[in-house]
Amino acid sequence: MNIFKITCFLFALVSTSLFTVSASGQTTYAKATFAGGCFWCMEPPFDKLKGVISTTSGYIGGHQKNPSYQQVSAGRSGHAEAVQVLYDPNQITYQTLLNTFWRNIDPTTRNRQFCDTGSQYRTGIFYYDETQKKLAEQSKQTLAANKPFSGDIVTEITAAGVFYPAEEYHQDYYIKNPIRYKYYRYGCGRDKRLQELWGKN
Repeated sequence: MNIFKITCFLFALVSTSLFTVSASGQTTYAKATFAGGCFWCMEPPFDKLKGVISTTSGYIGGHQKNPSYQQVSAGRSGHAEAVQVLYDPNQITYQTLLNTFWRNIDPTTRNRQFCDTGSQYRTGIFYYDETQKKLAEQSKQTLAANKPFSGDIVTEITAAGVFYPAEEYHQDYYIKNPIRYKYYRYGCGRDKRLQELWGKN
């Protein structure tokens, strides 16, 4: 786990989205957490954004402490697979992260994303403070009024609880195992469905 993922883990229990990471108090980062089905597929779109420091795959929204991947994937822990994004708010806004999130999920399916089924693959925005909550709710309302598809939006907006980083082999999976990742993503029909929902752009 790199230094940024360690930093993200250390501050996973902080209730506010903003925190200072340097001893001199000069650098302030923020965090955001999103569930969009398979966390392997949710890291790349955020990693591409300028101002994003790191992404960490993990589990949130469940009842079991320190859940394992096996427990989460079996649907026994109540958690959703999610990514926690560490970002510099001076370079990128939470609104931009929200826009990126929406364009990389199917918000019309409950307890499912593409080929993966179960509550562990539900979509959700997990907010850390009232500002994030307000912006998330506004973005959902805006999307509902302007969506390019006909289905209802069922994505949850929930107060963030404890975020548990996933096992190391899940982190940056698309970089560590590019062939397997591409095969899974294609086989799951993710990009095909995203294009149906959002168009080629």
